[in-house]
Amino acid sequence: MITRRTVIASSLALCATSAIAAAPARRGRLKQSVSRWCYQDMPLDALCAAAARIGLDGIDLLQPAEYAVPRRHGLRCTMGYAADIMTIPNGLNRRENHAAIERAFRIGIPQAAKAGVPNVIAFSGNRRGLSDAEGADNTVAGLNRLKRIAEDHDVTICVELLNSKVDHPDYMADHTAWGVRVAKEVASPRVKLLYDIYHMQIMEGDLIDTIRKNIEWIGHFHTGGVPGRHNLDGTQEVDWRAVARSVADLKFQGYFAHEFVPVGDPLTALAQAVRTCTV
Repeated sequence: MITRRTVIASSLALCATSAIAAAPARRGRLKQSVSRWCYQDMPLDALCAAAARIGLDGIDLLQPAEYAVPRRHGLRCTMGYAADIMTIPNGLNRRENHAAIERAFRIGIPQAAKAGVPNVIAFSGNRRGLSDAEGADNTVAGLNRLKRIAEDHDVTICVELLNSKVDHPDYMADHTAWGVRVAKEVASPRVKLLYDIYHMQIMEGDLIDTIRKNIEWIGHFHTGGVPGRHNLDGTQEVDWRAVARSVADLKFQGYFAHEFVPVGDPLTALAQAVRTCTV
C-alpha cells in the first residue's frame, strides 16, 4: 500500500540530466504540476529545478514554510496544506472538528493567498460508523464556515476524493457523487473537488464521462498509475492521454498534478508523464 506517509524509497538521481533532456519544456493545454511527497528524498530546490526544465508549472502539496521555494525556479505551489489538524481520517465530516479546522484555516488561507498559492487541500475524514448522508451534511456545515475565508482571499478549498478499497479504508469521500453533492450544497466558487484519477479509477472507473458530467465541481486533478500508483505507462490500465485530452477539451483552467511513486529513474518517469499528458 502506497500513501503519502508510506512512500517506497527510491534511489533519486539528483543529476539525472538525461531524464530532463528527454522532455523539453512543452506547455500544451493543461497546466501540469507534481506532488512533493512522491519525491521526498530529493531536496525541494532540486525537484523544483528539474520540474522547471521538464516543463511543469508548479509543485503540489507543500507546507507554508515551503511556499517560496518554487518561485525561485519560476514555478508556484499549486496546492498547499492550510490546516495540519485536518487529516485524511480526521476531517470535516465530524462537527466537533469544525472549530479547530476553522481556526487553522483563518491562518492558513491568508498564508496561501499571500504566497500566490491558488488551492488548499481538505479531507472528509473516515466514516467511523457515520452514515454518508450525515457525513455529507456535516461536511457542508464545515465548509460553510470556511467558504467566506476562501472567497475573501481568492483561494480554493479542494476536498479530495480518495479510494476506500485499497489505500484509505473507511474514508468517506470515496465516490464522485458524494463529493458533488457536498460541493453543490456549499455553492461557492471557492469550494471544489480534488478529483484524484488514481483513486476514482479504483472506486468507479468511467473516468472520462464522470469528469465531463461534473467538471464544474472539480478544481484540481491528481494522477497515478492503476494498479500500484506508479508510472503513467503501459504497465497500468488508464489511457492517460485520452483522459488528459478530455480534461483539456473541457477548457479546464486548474492544475493537473502528477501524484505517483516513480519506478526506475524518477525524473525519467516524471518526464514521460508530462509528455503523455501534454495535449
